[in-house]
Amino acid sequence: MGGWYIGYSTNLKQRIADHNQHKNVSTSKANNWNLIYCETYVEKMDALGREKFLKSGSGRKFLKKQMRHYLEEKRS
Repeated sequence: MGGWYIGYSTNLKQRIADHNQHKNVSTSKANNWNLIYCETYVEKMDALGREKFLKSGSGRKFLKKQMRHYLEEKRS
């Protein structure tokens, strides 16, 4: 499994394009970023709270469980 990036954005298409064009220092060394999971929120503070959780150990555990079939397929 490659790297994971968890982040908040108001423009998802542009955010992915920026990562793939190496405009973000933290993700500039990797190529071909693909969206594999997305949640949407009406309120910015709710989205930022969720982002903080998903970056935690419990959040990463949740994501791995949520995407277990995708991750198993990628390992094959």
